[in-house]
Amino acid sequence: MRFKNNSLSKQLLLVVGIAFFLLFISLGIILPRMLIPVTETNIYNYLREPLQIYDDNNINTQLNDTEIAYIYITNDNISTSLNIGDVIKYKNINNLIAKMNKKYGKFIYNHKIYYYYTLKYDDITKIAITDDSYINNTKASILSAIFPLLLGTFLLIGLMIVFWSTVMVRKIEKLKNKIDNIDNPDYNHNIDFMMDDEIRSLALAIEDMRISLINQEEYRNQMYQNISHDFKTPLTVIKSYIEAVDDGVEDEKTALSTIKEQTNKLEQKVHSLLYLNKLDYLKNSSKMTMELVDMEKIVREEVEKFKFHRKEINFTINIDKKSKYYGSVENWETILDNLLSNFMRYAKTEIKITVKQNRLILYNDGDHIDNDFLEVIFTPFRKGIKGEFGLGLSIVKKTLNIMGYDITIKNEKKGVSFIITGKKKN
Repeated sequence: MRFKNNSLSKQLLLVVGIAFFLLFISLGIILPRMLIPVTETNIYNYLREPLQIYDDNNINTQLNDTEIAYIYITNDNISTSLNIGDVIKYKNINNLIAKMNKKYGKFIYNHKIYYYYTLKYDDITKIAITDDSYINNTKASILSAIFPLLLGTFLLIGLMIVFWSTVMVRKIEKLKNKIDNIDNPDYNHNIDFMMDDEIRSLALAIEDMRISLINQEEYRNQMYQNISHDFKTPLTVIKSYIEAVDDGVEDEKTALSTIKEQTNKLEQKVHSLLYLNKLDYLKNSSKMTMELVDMEKIVREEVEKFKFHRKEINFTINIDKKSKYYGSVENWETILDNLLSNFMRYAKTEIKITVKQNRLILYNDGDHIDNDFLEVIFTPFRKGIKGEFGLGLSIVKKTLNIMGYDITIKNEKKGVSFIITGKKKN
């Protein structure tokens, strides 16, 4: 579907034009019709009052120059004011009187509307009659008083709306230009909106998004560099040993052993990358398995895997069986694998695992972690304490978050603790 390109200014002018049209319709058609009941009430009062004052003695001497004609009826006589022919053109007075058979009302005669009022007492009937000129004049007077006021008010409101809308349109144009140049470092991205409204909030949100995109781009570039460096090292070693074997400066057995070791490292790195992507998929699809797991069994099996890597390290396990943990055995094994692998590099003589009051605490007596590094320690491929790159702690953080857990790190008086707790539900 193709849409016609109309600017907000044109749309605004169209809306104002429609509003003016509706105003004229209201004042020209609807309001006059609404005034009819009011003016008719007034005209009946206007007709009644003279009847209470005058009689047939002065009907032809004092009431000849008004818009009201009078009929005076007795048992044997019908008198009319001299101006009756000016007010209504009739052929037969009796036929005319027959149309005025109620106390008051209106009738159509010769395609014109007439109003009358009848006053009866004893054997005398007085009738006052007039055409619709009084009502038309009354409506015209009311409209002439109301119309300029409403028109002036509407024009003032319209000008205020146009001014306000113009300011809004300029702000929106600035936002559009800001978005169009969101990746242009030479564009002036300063926000100069003085009024703290929704438009300014949107501008600030766009600015936050721009800064976030810049940071993500910088992080992505840095991560690619780190990944390249991390993969390049084992590949360089493998290539060097293959060339050494070809040149006869290294025996095949030693070379194969080193190549196998470096290949395993590469395989582990690839596996970690794939697992990290898998976590992103699970996070978006919400397909993470959640079931009650035997944490004591998982911990003891993981300790068995690592305790012979460094025989000088003493493992201490303290588990409260009342604590309950949910997720999958595979995910918890991955978490402990990465944490203990990290601990084996930094611990001096002790690693302690405590499960108590639904808190899983892993402690090692290694050196403290710098406070600045604590803020980015879970970022993938961030350079570590010893200049190493890795995904282990990032995998730990993401896996725990998907399962509804969180992890914090605390420098103790001696050593470091990693504390896993369940997230508080809102």
